[in-house]
Amino acid sequence: MDWLNTIIRTFFDFGAMAEVLPQLLGVGLLNTLIISIAATLLGTVLGMVVAVMGISPSKWLRVPARIYTDLFRGLPAILTILLIGQGFARLSQSIFGPSPYPLGIIALSLIASAYIGEIFRAGILSVDKGQGEACRALGMSYAKSMALVVVPQGVRRVLPALVNQFIAIVKDSSLVYFLGLLVSERELFRVGQDAAVLSGNLSPLVAAGVFYLVITVPLTHLVNHFDNKFRTGRRRPAAPTSGLKEVKELDAASPLTTGSNT
Repeated sequence: MDWLNTIIRTFFDFGAMAEVLPQLLGVGLLNTLIISIAATLLGTVLGMVVAVMGISPSKWLRVPARIYTDLFRGLPAILTILLIGQGFARLSQSIFGPSPYPLGIIALSLIASAYIGEIFRAGILSVDKGQGEACRALGMSYAKSMALVVVPQGVRRVLPALVNQFIAIVKDSSLVYFLGLLVSERELFRVGQDAAVLSGNLSPLVAAGVFYLVITVPLTHLVNHFDNKFRTGRRRPAAPTSGLKEVKELDAASPLTTGSNT
């Protein structure tokens, strides 16, 4: 059973996990959440702009939105992160300082906006066209009807897909370490990797993986819950009623009953 002992020592060394746990909690988890939430918020704003441009009647807006979406959805995430992080490093230093942290967030937000834009576009197009026609019949402009009626309905329909996209961003945040983050800016994967290199054991990486599971698995089940809820709706079964009342009403309305009474 030497192979089993080797696996346990390599991947499940609880002593090595305990040593890296404070850094995973205090540094890695915090930075992973900051990167993921910031990239999701920026990506949501940009994605809505891309979605509105993509459904615009003007081809001067539709074509750039289509190119933008195809570009950032087609490139590998790591390539986009490296191009943004290294290509704009000098500009970033003059604005944000030597840290590549903001560029990592910007790169992830650009990737997310391409996917979120398609999610929003699909949700908006799923709204019945009669909604917009009714708004215009009431004298509302195209922009006002989209902002007040169509877009809110479309966003509500794609909330589960947006949570799924946030889960993808959480996992992609591990790629930001290629930019060379500072010690205080390391995310979960980088903290686990550094500890694994120093200890010569992969257990810290397994511990980092557990943290990713703690974030993503509950969100996955939350997505499934909301998806089922939006599909079926909250249908409350009606309370059972007696049929005697309906029978009496039918008897009262029956011609035979009326004739017998007279």
